[in-house]
Amino acid sequence: MTESVEHTAGPAGAPHPGSEPAPGGYPAARLRLLQDSAPTGPDRRAALARLTDDWLAGLLDRHATAPGLSATALVAVGGYGRGELSPRSDLDLLLLHDGRSDPRALAALADHLWYPVWDLGLALDHSVRTPAEARKTAREDLKVQLGLLDARHLAGDPELSAALRTAAYADWRESAPKRLPELHALCQERAERQGELQYLLEPDLKEARGGLRDATALRAVAASWLADAPRGGLEAARTLLLDTRDALHLTTGRATDRLSLQEQDQVAEALGVLDADTLLRQTYEAARTISYAADVTWREVGRVLRARSVRPVLRGLLTGRTAGKGERSPLAEGVVELDGEAVLARTARPERDPVLLLRAAAAAAQAGLPLATHAIRRCATATAGHPLPVPWPAEAREQLITLLGAGPYTVPVWEALEAEGIITRLLPDWERVRCRPQRNPVHTWTVDRHLVETAVRASTLTRRVHRPDLLLVAALLHDIGKGWPGDHSVAGETIAEDLAARLGFDARDTTVIATLVRHHLLLVETATRRDLDDPETVGAVADAVGSTGTLELLHALTEADALATGPAAWSAWRGGLVADLVKRVAARLAGEPEPEGPDADGPTAEQERLAIEAGRTGGPVVALHTRAEPTAESAEQPPAQQPVGVELLIAVPDQPGVLPAAAGVLALHRLTVRAADLRFLDPINDGPVLLLSWRVAAEYGSLPEADRLRVDLVRALEGALDVPGRLAERERAYARRSRAVPAPPPRVTVAGGSSRTATVIEVRAQDAHGLLHRIGRALEGAGVTVRSAHISTLGANAVDAFYVTGEDGAPLADAAAHEVASAVEAALR
Repeated sequence: MTESVEHTAGPAGAPHPGSEPAPGGYPAARLRLLQDSAPTGPDRRAALARLTDDWLAGLLDRHATAPGLSATALVAVGGYGRGELSPRSDLDLLLLHDGRSDPRALAALADHLWYPVWDLGLALDHSVRTPAEARKTAREDLKVQLGLLDARHLAGDPELSAALRTAAYADWRESAPKRLPELHALCQERAERQGELQYLLEPDLKEARGGLRDATALRAVAASWLADAPRGGLEAARTLLLDTRDALHLTTGRATDRLSLQEQDQVAEALGVLDADTLLRQTYEAARTISYAADVTWREVGRVLRARSVRPVLRGLLTGRTAGKGERSPLAEGVVELDGEAVLARTARPERDPVLLLRAAAAAAQAGLPLATHAIRRCATATAGHPLPVPWPAEAREQLITLLGAGPYTVPVWEALEAEGIITRLLPDWERVRCRPQRNPVHTWTVDRHLVETAVRASTLTRRVHRPDLLLVAALLHDIGKGWPGDHSVAGETIAEDLAARLGFDARDTTVIATLVRHHLLLVETATRRDLDDPETVGAVADAVGSTGTLELLHALTEADALATGPAAWSAWRGGLVADLVKRVAARLAGEPEPEGPDADGPTAEQERLAIEAGRTGGPVVALHTRAEPTAESAEQPPAQQPVGVELLIAVPDQPGVLPAAAGVLALHRLTVRAADLRFLDPINDGPVLLLSWRVAAEYGSLPEADRLRVDLVRALEGALDVPGRLAERERAYARRSRAVPAPPPRVTVAGGSSRTATVIEVRAQDAHGLLHRIGRALEGAGVTVRSAHISTLGANAVDAFYVTGEDGAPLADAAAHEVASAVEAALR
């Protein structure tokens, strides 16, 4: 049997003595085709492949009848095998033989094929093998195996080519469970080395993540029959990258895949594109489509291989479940985890629940899970004719904020929503920044990804601010004006104001968000370019910001923006200058009027009625009811679309442990506290009554009955219900399956100067099961009285204020107050 012969480059020096001059017709015809502007894109690649096919077939036919030769065939593999021949593409060729030819005659035939190609200056990858040798090499070399999947007969014995192609596909499908993880590892290693095409200013169209190599890998996965890529837009994206590479080859006259800055204008002109920015944006969109398809496909491959790794019968014996059925773990109302993804529950009805998609996205990101493509598409289809009302209902806004605050896992969930067209449906102004390049080399990302990255960075700073929801939304919108002419900060202010109102923020919050967007560069530019000792400098910043609350948010936004820009945009020096400026501006703004105390609003008639009944009966009184939230368009929505809130009122005669007991009972019943207010009333002079007013939502499942809540609250106050033990048990069970990303640590502080009659303990932490119960127990353990409390859950962040006094009813001394704050913080860690 003849040994296989393989070369990867042309020989040095003069042509081989046995070679013949290339036929004059092919070089001339090739040149005419490449200079002809009529055929473009796929048509030109196919025409060039056909022209090359005819030439190579003629070479083989001319020499395949020489003495000593048996059956042979010439096969195109790789890109040439697919018939996609770019102007400077390599020719990937395999000379097949049946093993009975004379070795010297076979080598001479190979020379008659390879040297004419080299004489034309074309790159050539070639080999000479029997079908058995080709299969053996493919089993040892993944790249060879992938190339054989695109094998195409050019000339010679067609049975040799057909037999090899059939065997190659059979071998691939048989070895796929072992080979696909190897292919995935190669793709990941290449992505680490080359970067992500969709964000690079000078991308490699072939090797970068989302490039042509990844598109080829997806074809191989589909050929394995184990999984298939989402088809929507994939072929169009691949074609666009191939067209761009063709134009790059013709523009440079070189076999290059890197779209360099100095060549982008010429390539854009060759493609008939408006300018280089438009070219990059189209390229990024194509790469994003391929990257998303790759993410979904490799996730499906992993799921299939995991399912195959354990025999169904054994899996059923070990788990006690029916073979082939995965375990569903609830994540949120209508959302469960299944096989490592967030999917819709069987009972979910997206056509009746327009917030379901945002809830699913938030739950997926908080759990560190991908959001299943079919869940996104089902929700998108179901709600196509029933969009969210404008302004959004409170739950939709809260779920968006929860998604933005999930940290790094926000990114893949956001990208999945964007790939399916959801983001521009929710936020129409997003279209202008989507895939928009940033020519400044300081920027790592496109405009849209930079905005998401800024929200990711801001999520780590939420403990520093009183309104993390405003910080996260401002982070998402701060560069939204870059899609418009003029100063992007000025344009962005108007857009952010409109979008904030669309999301359902009130007028005051909308103004704050717009101010943050308008001045998101103010602090860093002033700190690094102005004299901070000049009172006019500090005064100008104070006038622009307007309040200490906005200043606090702007400081965090400035840091998040810089960190998300790139490593050159932030340093300890810049951070120190900005912090110094903020300190000076805060001192200037310190003369603001003191905010109203916590008891500025009196109780409602229903609250007074419940307090009277609790005082009369000596036990807790519970009322639970729903209420419609008015929106600008709610009257036009069908009943199933009406945004609804759930209000829970609890009145209890004053006694120790009410707050932790009530909060614990709510947690046991899987009620999430979105907002709460605690105050004392003395309606009939029979002793104070503690009134707790909650806005709650069922974590998943239906709402509990008010009588059930009252019974459990009585048991908890009497000590018959072990609330801490039950919550700890649930937390352990949840932790076993939780993949949630680590949240910033809790922060508990003493808010000096906030009240003359009480000490204000502020808690900022990640919302979690039983959080308010743990806070209440810690405060009770510290020996203080909670005179009132104001609870806010902003997305996934709890921002709570507790007005506490000592046993004498007076505010705590400074040292004692800080001891209480430290004790609460320790209890939350």
